[in-house]
Amino acid sequence: MEKYKYKALNAKGRPIKGVLAAVNENDLLNQLQTAGLELVSCTPLADKTTKGGLFGKKVVIRDLIQLFMHLDQMEGAGIPLLDSLADIRDTTDNHTLRDMMSEIYRDVSEGATLSEAMGKHPKVFTNLYVSLVAAGEETGKMTASYKQLMKYMKWVDEMQTRVRKATRYPIILLVVVVLAVSIMMGLVVPQIVGFIRNMDMELPFATTALIATSDFFQHYWWLVLLTPVVIVSTFFFLRRASEGFRYHIDRMILASPLMGPLMQKINIARFCQTFGALYSSGLPILASIKSATNTVDNLAMIEALENIQTLVKTGSTLSQAFNGSGEFPTMVVRMLKVGEESGNLTVVLDQVSEFYTKDVDEEVQKLIAMIEPTLTMVLGGMILWIAVGVFGPIYSSFENMDF
Repeated sequence: MEKYKYKALNAKGRPIKGVLAAVNENDLLNQLQTAGLELVSCTPLADKTTKGGLFGKKVVIRDLIQLFMHLDQMEGAGIPLLDSLADIRDTTDNHTLRDMMSEIYRDVSEGATLSEAMGKHPKVFTNLYVSLVAAGEETGKMTASYKQLMKYMKWVDEMQTRVRKATRYPIILLVVVVLAVSIMMGLVVPQIVGFIRNMDMELPFATTALIATSDFFQHYWWLVLLTPVVIVSTFFFLRRASEGFRYHIDRMILASPLMGPLMQKINIARFCQTFGALYSSGLPILASIKSATNTVDNLAMIEALENIQTLVKTGSTLSQAFNGSGEFPTMVVRMLKVGEESGNLTVVLDQVSEFYTKDVDEEVQKLIAMIEPTLTMVLGGMILWIAVGVFGPIYSSFENMDF
């Protein structure tokens, strides 16, 4: 299908703009008429314009929270699904989501289920979302599925905020330190130590090292700027290209004293929250584990979860399988065992997720508390080096003067 950028009028005569997939312009006209819109004009778009999001902004998780909240309220009020989809399509401010809802509305009106229609947009509606909606369709409890989705997505939004908080502040501090050192070495130091070169005296090591570093920054500043970019780009390229490289890096991250506990707790919290949402919606335990594994981004832990699936298939209990993986703390194993014995596995998974979510906050604060003074000490050390390198020869020259 080809993408068309269109302008239309809704039933109230208000202008609607967006992008919609259609076989041809007649098909586009029929789709818009079915949706209660009157086509005014349309223009075909090349694939690169639609994929790049030039004519619409990205659908973020808060847009999806609003969408499922709307569906939950409409379902609770007894409003038919098609009317709910049409209302969301007409009221959303996100052009990309509106066009997507137009296609979902068309598919549902042609006989597809909501989960099938959402499954055609995997970049926005992941397997997890589709699975929860499908579980609600099978059990007839759509409201329960919507509430589980909202609960999960709100948790994901909070977790993403925590992760950004854990990485953003140290990165800003690191950039500030690098810029400060670069400016001092490239601009300030050459002006200060220029006259020291002409002194008829033996310069101390701190001064010669300072002058050599300053000369390097002046002549090879492009290399200083380019090297971090090349290293980071090479690192991410190797992670994407080599599964073995990614596994060893992820294993090293888990074993590191600073980032290891934080990354482990983030992934455990993600998995348990997702697993609990899927299991409580009525999905089988193996299907829930498999879908929840997709929320984990550490390859070492992903392989451990795949081993857990194998152990469960062979007859092991969930707690035995997690204990045999070697990647999950004993507290998680004990909690899972309690959940199995009491029959309240969903409640236990929520408790584990809540515990590790709070623990992530504490680890983030510890990490920030360690990084800030460390970078401050680095910057202070650079300033001390400059002071010693500059003023040391000056004071030595004063001692040799005859008054």
